[in-house]
Amino acid sequence: MIRLTRQYKFAASHRLHSEALTEAENWQTYGKCNNPFGHGHDYVLQVVASGPVDPVSGLLLNLAQLDLFVQRILLEDFQNGNLNDLDVFQTLVPTTENLTLVAERRLNSAWPEAFAQSPVKLVGVRVLETARNSFESSRIRNDRL
Repeated sequence: MIRLTRQYKFAASHRLHSEALTEAENWQTYGKCNNPFGHGHDYVLQVVASGPVDPVSGLLLNLAQLDLFVQRILLEDFQNGNLNDLDVFQTLVPTTENLTLVAERRLNSAWPEAFAQSPVKLVGVRVLETARNSFESSRIRNDRL
């Protein structure tokens, strides 16, 4: 088995604010990230897949196919936009924790159709928000070699 991590970059903005909290609680919880005008990040998304190497091609996965898949399923919605405007974040605070979970759910849901002919499985995703903060789906931790 081989593990592949493919990296993508995208810029997006968000405001961390929960309707379930008071203004004071939002400020206490999110600090400057609760700015009503929002703020942006240059995110790095890592998609992790695992499986056997194809004996004919010598590849785990066609990277061009993976790139198109990630672009269609995630990046078209996330790139250069405000995450708060996406339907999924109408009921979720667009923290990077939630962004990571949303990305994994979307990819996992579409993976079987996109890669039906491949035994390669999606292991999970990792999202780097800043040089100091990154978040990964639990599937990555549970599938470590």
